[in-house]
Amino acid sequence: MAASKAQGRSFTVFLVGLTLACAGLATWSGGSGKLLLIVGVAGLVASLVMSRRIKPLEGKVAQRPGGEAAKLGGAFVALLGWLITLGGLQVVASTGGRIALALVGIATSLYGIVVILPAALNRNAIWKT
Repeated sequence: MAASKAQGRSFTVFLVGLTLACAGLATWSGGSGKLLLIVGVAGLVASLVMSRRIKPLEGKVAQRPGGEAAKLGGAFVALLGWLITLGGLQVVASTGGRIALALVGIATSLYGIVVILPAALNRNAIWKT
């Protein structure tokens, strides 16, 4: 949800650009697919430029800086869970092994999302001043 008209406009351009780029990738073999991809990527770039232009107008950020390594670590652990799940599909041939690796991957992702990320974000929370 956008807080201002400029943010809403930028987000709308982002969603339309992303949709067009995905449609272009899906229909890449035709001429219209390449055109959709180019228009979609142009929309994504335009959205980035629009977002960067309104960033100085937002004012001071409420959250104090810090804890970037823990945030990146939590995101990495969540991504690692997905890689375990997808890698298990390629490495293991049996159904039971695939299910076991999928459960390990899901548990790893949940650990990163539910344990590491909230701890990193709450460390510098504005209500803990």
